[in-house]
Amino acid sequence: MSQKTYRAAAIGHTGSGNFGHGLHIAYKNIENVEFIAISDPDEAGRAKAAEETGALRSYADFHDMLEKETLDIVSVCPRWTSEHVAMVTACLEAGCSVYCEKPMTSTLADGDIIVETAKKQGLKVAIAHQAVYLPATHAIKQMLNDGKIGTVQAIYASGKQDRRGGGEDMIVLGTHLFNMMRFFVGDVAWMQSHVTKDGKEIAYGDDHEPTEPVGPVAGDCINSYFAFESGVSGFFQSRKDQAGSGRYGMEIVGSEGTFSLRGDVANRLMVYPYPVLVPSNSEQEWEAIDLDQTPFSSGNELAIRDLIDAIENDRKPISAAEDAVAALEMILGAYESQLTGGRVPFPIANREHPLSRGA
Repeated sequence: MSQKTYRAAAIGHTGSGNFGHGLHIAYKNIENVEFIAISDPDEAGRAKAAEETGALRSYADFHDMLEKETLDIVSVCPRWTSEHVAMVTACLEAGCSVYCEKPMTSTLADGDIIVETAKKQGLKVAIAHQAVYLPATHAIKQMLNDGKIGTVQAIYASGKQDRRGGGEDMIVLGTHLFNMMRFFVGDVAWMQSHVTKDGKEIAYGDDHEPTEPVGPVAGDCINSYFAFESGVSGFFQSRKDQAGSGRYGMEIVGSEGTFSLRGDVANRLMVYPYPVLVPSNSEQEWEAIDLDQTPFSSGNELAIRDLIDAIENDRKPISAAEDAVAALEMILGAYESQLTGGRVPFPIANREHPLSRGA
């Protein structure tokens, strides 16, 4: 373990994304981190967060905190994307590496700003795609590399498909799936999608307000196809009001078997011995594989530990700002494809949001 003690802080905004999924309390069990300060413009939220973290000081304005404190790492916590660029770039310009809530940004252009600022400052930005930090996820990747199910041929991913099914599900929860798909099989070469609302294809102007500010969203049914550079085919679907179906997750299909990952964490892994469906009267059954049971909620702490290691060894965090931008391309590319009626090569040339550009 490093001999350095890292000075950490967190930025939240109660009423505007709050402190996300507990990014501010991820430091408690990390021995070489001293939690210094908290920032939140809401007085009650600020007091609550200070108590939760044991912060030595608290601030209404995160700019004041960054100016007055000497910090190494800052968690940018709000779930909403609306302030992420301002918050993350301010941290980077103050000399701090960042752990940021997902989705990182709502446009590729904003994501590019964060990536370039981090590069310019020589600092690291890690993203709260908690599942890819779990030991179980790394065990699955190793099994794929070792040929446990033969040659990987396809990944079939499904969103949670609740009342947000379609566009909002695709960015809020789909970002985890897309990030994990890339973690397993690499970069996307191109994609194509079909996006509909009430059975009708969406067009310019058909976006609607999401339940939280995560950028424009459209459609209540999305089907996307991804051609990965590795030769793997990827699929994503999300339909509104399918909650309770247990579909959230993915199947990874190989030449000799199939992995099924369902639920919020990667340690729910089942393996089928053949890459085809078998009649119900077959004796072949799913085989459960026991994996590390580290809970999903531990992902934030694991991410911070990985971020510290990335700082000390000058490497990319497991889920870095670049990965967040790449996952967002898989999201916004769905609209780009639907609106233009064709396949979309990566990287996407136009970095603005497709739903905001107009016909």
